[in-house]
Amino acid sequence: MGDMRKDYVSERFMIVSKQNSKPVDPKKSPYSPGNESMTNPSVLSLVAKGGMLQRLQDNEDEYVEGWSIRVFESKNPIVSIDTENSYSDRPFYSEPAYGYHYIVVASPNQKDTFATIDSEQWSNVLVVVQDRLRWLYTHKGVTYVSIYADQGELSGSNDLHPHLNVITFSTIPPIIEEETEASHKILNEKGVCPMCQTINEETGGPRQVLQTEGFIAFCPWSPSYPYEFWISPKKHITSFSKITQKEINDLSLILRATLGGLSKTIKNVSYNLVFHLSPEKKNSRQIHWHIEIYPITKPWSGLERGYGIFLNDISPEQAAEKLGASCRKELANLVGIV
Repeated sequence: MGDMRKDYVSERFMIVSKQNSKPVDPKKSPYSPGNESMTNPSVLSLVAKGGMLQRLQDNEDEYVEGWSIRVFESKNPIVSIDTENSYSDRPFYSEPAYGYHYIVVASPNQKDTFATIDSEQWSNVLVVVQDRLRWLYTHKGVTYVSIYADQGELSGSNDLHPHLNVITFSTIPPIIEEETEASHKILNEKGVCPMCQTINEETGGPRQVLQTEGFIAFCPWSPSYPYEFWISPKKHITSFSKITQKEINDLSLILRATLGGLSKTIKNVSYNLVFHLSPEKKNSRQIHWHIEIYPITKPWSGLERGYGIFLNDISPEQAAEKLGASCRKELANLVGIV
C-alpha cells in the first residue's frame, strides 16, 4: 500500500493504487454468487428467509449462499490499516494511506444497475451502509468515512456489478474540508445553513428534478457535469447515520426514481454517486449532508482539468426539465400510479 501524497502547494491528495485496470469478465466477477471465494470472507451477508432478512457472515471456507447484499473488506484496498506509519514534509509531503476499505455488493444479479434494483433493495443497501458507517467511526484513526459508487464503463470502475465503496481516511478529504469551511463561514456571517437556503430557493424552481416527502433532487446552479444533480434532505440534517427507517425508505424511493430517470434520459450513461457527509467525530464542523450524482457524458477539456472552469453543453435548467419528466414517470411507476 502506498502513501497519500499532497500537491506542492494545494491541498490536493493522490494515492498510488496498484489495482488491476482491465475490465472484469462478467462471468468471473468476484461480486457474483458462486464466486465468493474470490473475495475476502463477508462480514455481513443479508439472506431473505421466510419474509425476514437474516444477517449472516462467511466462516473460513464456508460461504453464505442465497444472499441479497454482501459486505467484505476489499482485496485491492485503496487504504490499509497495515500501511507504513511514515510522514514527510513539503515540498514532498506525504502521510500514511491509513484506513479501511469495504465493498457493499448491492445486488446478486450482475445485470442489475443502481437504476434497476428496486426501492426496497435500495433501502436494505442504505441500512447496511449506515450500519457500517456507525461501526467504522468507533475505530481509532478514522477521521472521515467516504461512500461512493461508480456505475458504467466510463465511471472508473473495473467491475460493472453494482457495488459501493466505503473507505475511511485519517484526514478529512480536501473537497469535504473546503465545503465544511465554506458552510461554517456562511453560517457565521449570515446565520443560515447554505444548503437549507439552496433548498428553499430550488424547491419548485426551474432546476428542481423531483421531490418526495422528505427529499428533493435538483440540478445545481453551477454544475461540473452535464445533467449533474444532487439529492438532499429538505430539513436540516447533518448526520446520515442518524436518519430513521422512514427517511431511508423515502431516500431509496427518490434515488431509484432519479437514477432510473437518468438512465432513460441518457442511454447507457456512466456516472459516479458520492455521499457528501459531515465528519462525525466530536467538534467537527458539520454540513447539511447530501448525495451528488455526476453523469459522465463527455471528456474534460484542458480548461476544466487545468483551471477548474467547466464547460457544459446543456444548462442545468434544460437538464432539470428533461430529467424531471423522466423521473416523474419513474416515480409514478414505482408507487403504482399509471
